[in-house]
Amino acid sequence: MDWYMMNCELLATCSALGYLEGDVYHREPDCLESVKDLIRYLRHEDETRDVRQQLGAAQILQNDLLPILVQYPQDKVLFDAIVRLMVNLTQPALLCFGKVPTDAASRHHFLQVLSYLQAYKEAFASEKVFVVLSEKLYDLLQLDWEQRQEEDTLLIERILLLVRNVLHVPPDPTEEQGVDGDASVHDRVLWALHISGMDDLLKFLASAQVEQQWALHVLEIISLMFRDQNPEELAALGQGPAGAEHGEDTRELETLRQRELAEKRARALQRPSRHSRFGGSYVLQGLKSIGDRDVVFHKGLHNLKSYSHDLGKEPQRVPRRRQAAPESEPSRRSARNVRLFLRHFCQDFLEGCYNRLMLLVKDQLGREKAQQHDETYYLWATAFFMAFNRRRGFRPELVSETVSVRAFHFIEQNLTKYYEMALMDKKEATTWARRMHLALKAYQELLRTVQEMDRSPEQAVRDSSQVIKSNIFYLMEYRELFLALFRKFDETKQPRSFLRDLVETAHLFLRMLERFCRGRASLVVQSKRIRRKKKPRAPAALGPTPPSTEELEELWAGLAPQLQACLEGEVPLPEDVVPFDAASETPVEEQRAEALLRIQGCLRHSQVPQALRLLRSARDVWPEGDVFGAADAGPPEETRLLREILVAPLPRNAPPEPEEPEDEEEEDEEEEEETVQVSEKEFNFLDYLKRFACAPVVRALVLLLRGYPRNSPRTNHCAARLLHRLARDLHMEPLLFQLSLFALFHRLLSDPAAGAHQELVALAKFILGKFFALAATNKKAFVELLFWKNPTAACEMTKGYGSLQEGEGAPRSRVPPWTPQEEQELRELYWKYKEMEGEDVIAAILAHLPTPGRTRRQVVKQLVRMGLASSARDFPRERKGTRIVLWTQEQEEELTRLFEEFQGSDDVLGNILKHLTARRSRARVVEKLLGLGLVSERKELHKKRRRKSHGHGPGTAATGAPAVPAQDSSAEDEDSEEEEEDEEEDEVEEGPMEENWAPEEGAGQGLARCLHQEGLAGPLRWLENCLRRAAGDREEDGVSQPVPLVPLTEENEDAMENRRFQSLLRQLGLRPPASEQESFWRIPAALTPQQLRRASASVAHHGPDPSGSPRDLPEPPQCPPQDPGPEQLPAELGSGSESEEPVPVPVPSPVGTKRRRELDSEDEDGGSSGPGLAPAAPCSEEDEEDEDPQPRGRRKRLRCLEEDEEEEEG
Repeated sequence: MDWYMMNCELLATCSALGYLEGDVYHREPDCLESVKDLIRYLRHEDETRDVRQQLGAAQILQNDLLPILVQYPQDKVLFDAIVRLMVNLTQPALLCFGKVPTDAASRHHFLQVLSYLQAYKEAFASEKVFVVLSEKLYDLLQLDWEQRQEEDTLLIERILLLVRNVLHVPPDPTEEQGVDGDASVHDRVLWALHISGMDDLLKFLASAQVEQQWALHVLEIISLMFRDQNPEELAALGQGPAGAEHGEDTRELETLRQRELAEKRARALQRPSRHSRFGGSYVLQGLKSIGDRDVVFHKGLHNLKSYSHDLGKEPQRVPRRRQAAPESEPSRRSARNVRLFLRHFCQDFLEGCYNRLMLLVKDQLGREKAQQHDETYYLWATAFFMAFNRRRGFRPELVSETVSVRAFHFIEQNLTKYYEMALMDKKEATTWARRMHLALKAYQELLRTVQEMDRSPEQAVRDSSQVIKSNIFYLMEYRELFLALFRKFDETKQPRSFLRDLVETAHLFLRMLERFCRGRASLVVQSKRIRRKKKPRAPAALGPTPPSTEELEELWAGLAPQLQACLEGEVPLPEDVVPFDAASETPVEEQRAEALLRIQGCLRHSQVPQALRLLRSARDVWPEGDVFGAADAGPPEETRLLREILVAPLPRNAPPEPEEPEDEEEEDEEEEEETVQVSEKEFNFLDYLKRFACAPVVRALVLLLRGYPRNSPRTNHCAARLLHRLARDLHMEPLLFQLSLFALFHRLLSDPAAGAHQELVALAKFILGKFFALAATNKKAFVELLFWKNPTAACEMTKGYGSLQEGEGAPRSRVPPWTPQEEQELRELYWKYKEMEGEDVIAAILAHLPTPGRTRRQVVKQLVRMGLASSARDFPRERKGTRIVLWTQEQEEELTRLFEEFQGSDDVLGNILKHLTARRSRARVVEKLLGLGLVSERKELHKKRRRKSHGHGPGTAATGAPAVPAQDSSAEDEDSEEEEEDEEEDEVEEGPMEENWAPEEGAGQGLARCLHQEGLAGPLRWLENCLRRAAGDREEDGVSQPVPLVPLTEENEDAMENRRFQSLLRQLGLRPPASEQESFWRIPAALTPQQLRRASASVAHHGPDPSGSPRDLPEPPQCPPQDPGPEQLPAELGSGSESEEPVPVPVPSPVGTKRRRELDSEDEDGGSSGPGLAPAAPCSEEDEEDEDPQPRGRRKRLRCLEEDEEEEEG
């Protein structure tokens, strides 16, 4: 979109503002309403900030808003609206977009908005604008707090925000390419701010008692004013003669001149006096070319030093993720008059405002009244003004608010927080690194100020510095801070300037600590040690000990009178006790067992009325078998039953096992207990310095010294001094024997201007001399150049390899070496137990290894080192947790969450096993899912198979007969006709089910007839009865609610999983489970009783009923089971429990299949529950499965395998 083609409404609104004629702006009558409309348009702009871009392209702020602001300041309402609009237009682009966009389109819009902001800043570089703003702000500040209205307070805040927004705009590098000393746009804005007197108003806001609420606004504006300034250069301005101010420039020019002269002399010495037309060709012996021959050099000998194998090669491109972090904007020297005005502002601010303002800001930060990350302005002000004060005469009373132990603690806490966030928040690591840099500079200035206080002529100031140093040197956090920053330095996230300040601060801290220790005989410091105490796994928590027989008899004697009173009706029984939940997914058998456990629990807790009510309610729900007594049981029978339940050893769920961490290194699971021990110890400076003798510190120092020509002399001195401490003071010269450092030394010694870096040259000569002296005795020293070394490797280079293992100079290694005899024994044991099936090879080797004390990890490493195994993955450890039987509450919640997450997937159990934290077998997970009531039967967890091919598989013969055993025929292949029907049903299932869809008359009759022929007569009768019952209920109640279809028999559950049966349900208008929260199909509320009766008539079978049982009898809502699990009910309970017989099945189930549990139902058995009646469907299980179009044979076989697995594990 061309932003110069404005929107019509926006163009009309801008035209209604007015027009500029010469220097006079004539506003229109609708000027105020137009300004309000522009504010409204900006409020509703899109994510590309289209309104903002159109207004910027039309230069509305430069041509309309600023002239109105300057010429009509007396119109208070218009002035307020103009300021509101300008605050919105000038807000930073980063606030408009949230962050710097990464995609090209959004980044283009971001840069476009930024360019308009830079144009706005140039327009604000006018004295007239700031004079109007200053006068308005002055008038508002003259009002007392009683006279100041809310509109006045808002206008003060908007003026401050407008000044903040204008100063916040970054410079345009393409437009501002002037040298130091030229006036930039930022300088012109600052000069206009100074001429208008706005700087005096800022100082008043910072020091006034009644204007405390603007403290953070003022501090933010001041930080933006001094954004390009260097505090030390600003403080040195005006001291001594004018030529002294350019001393740094003079020294830099002198260094460049010396480098140029040295290069000229070197070139003059290389060239002979007589020119030769023939350069010659030379063979460089010992330097191989691409082949096996020596390099042939075709240039003069004076060019030999510049030869490299990399000549003519393209430089390798560095990936973006490995590129060095960009440097922040370099400090720029402003015009001299601007710097003089800023220096006077700093002096006045330090003398009258600094301590008070920093106290207010610190208080607001502590009370969390500030916005997020506002503490960065506090850190910047601490570093800037303390450096200015230190360089400008150093008066400690001017910065007393930020020179204290509390200030050290505050900065250390923020520095640690930024450091931790940079490690955790990888995407914003660069932003956290910038904040960490600000905190580090503030910490550095605090240390320099304390060092300057040591040189003060006043004794009280020196005593204060001693108190501060004793506190910061005593605490461990301050001493460990620099080690942590060195070890985690990342050049891709942190710029080189951060490393420079880190090295300078560490050097200053070490020097102050060394001097502090030198003046004392001993120094006691705090030491914190984290002790990780491993304790063996606690034994599994045992459940409560069951009471003995004597205790139960004594308890029954106490319950007998209360039970007698309940049986006689003297004590009322509760009415809200329900033993059965029809909507629960817990199987009926488990609910019956739970009812027994609840009765026993009530008795053992002396809750006799509840126990008696539960017994009678359970007898009504489960009358078969007389488990809870006969229907006409009297008080004596109920008393006997309650006594038997009280003393019966009913099976209870084991208590949950406490979760234990999985240790991959040790055999026994152990628990680590962390405790922090705080103690005091005598401090040794050399021991502390040894902490810096590590590869990360040396690598960071070498990285900083690579830019030694660009570094300041102080930076090079600090880096060289740290390397000298490690090499000379600790006698660890081999720590610096590294090829990258030697390449740096070679470049330094070859530099014509090396005379300006005498300290580095001396260090290079010292290290190189030590290396060649060591190389005369240790020939491996040249190979050691390729690796970064630790103190152990450095010691071994000088004292001999293996000397530390012999006890010379260091503690003995914890891992004893393998002797040749032990290696031979290990080899023999490995070949002996390698081919063992089902055994852990490493465990067998450890059991027969003669040498005690070896761990699994040591044995695996030695096998890999000896070449007997390729890697440690060849010996997988048995995953702990597979034998765990008990479940903790967290593991149950995790299992429930995973089941709800993968409930709709094709392989529910497989997905759960993949994502389960504690590894368990399939059988254990299935048992727990059944126990939690998440599934009612194991078949719900079977993997769903979808057939997509129309033809026969490769395992079928030409006649269509499957080439697999007969028992799996139904699981492998189906008729092509059935496959086509299944695919049609799948297409039906994929479509959305409308809630208000009504079935047509006679819908589903053909499919119901086919299902009846396939042996699903029982489920069809159950569906017919459910539809009729729902129709009757809706006619009787007059209210329609969705009714779930809850199958209580296994036959009905199998039918609900049948695709043909589900297709019939859809044709009848029934709704499948809408989400993972639903488990059952539902009769929608939109179906009328007439529609339900028509659907019931469509399902009804009009042919002869082979079973002879009536179809019109209504099915009861609950069908009590007749075959309870023997492991859940004790056989001795109830008078009829021993005589309970299962319902006979016409054809016995084949061996290896799961025995079908038949439920006794009057509806399905023709209204009779006698054992001699035949079931409703006169077909055996084997016939049903053969006729079932679903591949149920394999499912049946998988069920048998799971049961066998459970029996083996049990």
